[in-house]
Parts: sequence; C-alpha cells; structure tokens
Amino acid sequence: MKILIIGNMGYVGPGVIAQLRSTYPDAELIGFDIGYFANQLTGTEFIPEVKLNKQIFGDVRHFPAELLQGVDAVVYLAAISNDPMGAKYEEVTLEVNYRSCVRIAGQAREAGVKSFVFASSCSMYGSANGDAKTEHDSLNPLTAYARSKVFAEKELEPLATNDFTVTCLRFATACGMSNRLRLDLVLNDFVAGAVVAKEINILSDGTPWRPLINVLDMARAIEWAIGRDQANGGKFLAVNTGSNQWNYQVKELAEAVGEIVPGCQVTVNEDAPPDKRSYKVNFDLFEKLAPNHQPIYDLKTSIEEIYKSLSEIGLKDPKFRESKYMRLKVLAGLQENGHLDDNLSWNW
Repeated sequence: MKILIIGNMGYVGPGVIAQLRSTYPDAELIGFDIGYFANQLTGTEFIPEVKLNKQIFGDVRHFPAELLQGVDAVVYLAAISNDPMGAKYEEVTLEVNYRSCVRIAGQAREAGVKSFVFASSCSMYGSANGDAKTEHDSLNPLTAYARSKVFAEKELEPLATNDFTVTCLRFATACGMSNRLRLDLVLNDFVAGAVVAKEINILSDGTPWRPLINVLDMARAIEWAIGRDQANGGKFLAVNTGSNQWNYQVKELAEAVGEIVPGCQVTVNEDAPPDKRSYKVNFDLFEKLAPNHQPIYDLKTSIEEIYKSLSEIGLKDPKFRESKYMRLKVLAGLQENGHLDDNLSWNW
C-alpha cells in the first residue's frame, strides 16, 4: 500500500499520519505540503512527519504528477482553511481548494490510483434553518471556502470510474487537540478564551447551529474512505461525516466549556444580528456506511482534552487571537516578512 497525503502539515494531517501508520504499519506513506505551518508545533517531542516514509515540499498549484506513480490512494487535505482566510485570499482559495484538487484527481486517475479522498465540508449547507441537512438537500455556500468545496465536489464526481473511487467527506467543524493546533475554530477558541481570561464572549446571539467532529475522528473517517469498496457507497460518494449527537448551538458549546473550566463566565450578545452560517446536519448515511468508524470522542472529552493540553503548554496570552495559533496571522506574518507574495507563493 502506497498512500500520498497532500496537505499533511496542517491541523488535520498529524492525526491522519498517526492513524494510517497504525492501520497500515507496512505502508509507504508520503506527505506533500507547501510548509506554511510546518513549524507551528504544539504538545509534541517530535515532528509528526517522522512517521512518514518521505516528506516532500511543494505547491499543489504546481504539483509534479510523477509523484503519483505507484500510488494506491491519495488523501487531499490541502486547503486555505477557513472563512477569514478565504475572504482575504479568495482566488488562492479557489486555486488550492478546488482547481488544483480536481486537476490532481484527474492525474491520479490517469496514473492508476485506486482511491481519492477529498476533505470536504458541511459548511456548504450555509444558511439552513429547519431539519438537519442530508446529502440530498440543496447547498447554500456563503463563503469562498464553502464555495470551493462545492465546486470541487461537482467536478470530482464525473472523474469517478469503476477503477477510481472518489470519496468526499463533508466534515463537520473540526475541534480537538493536534500537534499543529489551531485556535481559529469555534470550540478550540472558546476553550482558549476560558483558559487565558476565564471568560467566553459570544459575539453572535449564540443561536447558530454547528455540527462538530474531533480531529482524531476525522482521521478515522479518512482511513475508512481510503479502503472503501464501491459496493459500499458507489464509485463517487459525498457523505456528511460526523455524528448526530454533535449538532450544537454555539451558546451550548460555550456553556459546556464553562462547566469544565473553573471560574469561566459566558456572555452572549443578545443584540447581535443573526449569524447566517447556521446549519444542522444529518449523519445517518455515514453511520450506515461506516459503522466501525463512527466518532468515538464526545463534546466533554474533547473540551477536557483541549483544556488539559493548553494548560500543559502554558497558554496565558490574552491576545492569543494574534498568535501563531491563528492560521490567518501566520500567513500575514510570512507576507509581512517578505517570505510569501500576494498569491501565497514562496519568495525564492
């Protein structure tokens, strides 16, 4: 087994590497990443990439197709990965998250790769009041990030064949600890605020719905998708990936953090205009197709894990939203120091 993980040096990648190395101890695991966040390590004595057979640095916009020779499965994690980043770098977001993904998938099919796994997102449901959204419901992407996922899925579908299985995992919002931690995610941000300031200030009215998934459960889902047989979901599959028990309103997440972190106060901006990014998601299909890879982390466990880890690394800075734990701040810093150009390409 030879697996290529594209975009492995971000938040999700360390867990994926560990999961695949555990499941396929004799596999050849190769990482390909541009390296924006390579040195943003947290809570580890070694870099996650030591569990790979090879780490290659490169830009998916200029991907060397020869790397696909002999590869059995490709996992596409590469992305400009949240709404603020997508808003600032919209064209790059489309190039990385969508066009490069589709182009590499086509190259993978031509090279004889058997399985292509795309890290998609439930954010494509956008503003979606009412019943929890299934894979058959209409999409309403509100941001460049969400649109990029919709466009990619649409063009990946016709690439699937009897010999080329494509799986789009529409992940719920990620949370939990990683060796490359992000705090620009709703639950992680709440725990960090509780740790450094003993307070959580919800800028919205707290009513928007968010489905969540622990980052390590994302890794388990990716493992399942790599080995998925076409009899279990078809040659192309787009599936909501998470758990029905993890649909929460934002204020419920904050209150759950407040119950675990001692002395934390939660405030809600009752006068705030509604946040249109609100959606509940139905995960029945994922439960049916992947019964042995269902999420094993719950909200309480995830909060306790983040709280413990942030305490251990000594996070105390009340300005953590200006720190290396915010992906947009890292990119901005690299640009300000002349390392990246306006298109987020390295200046060398």
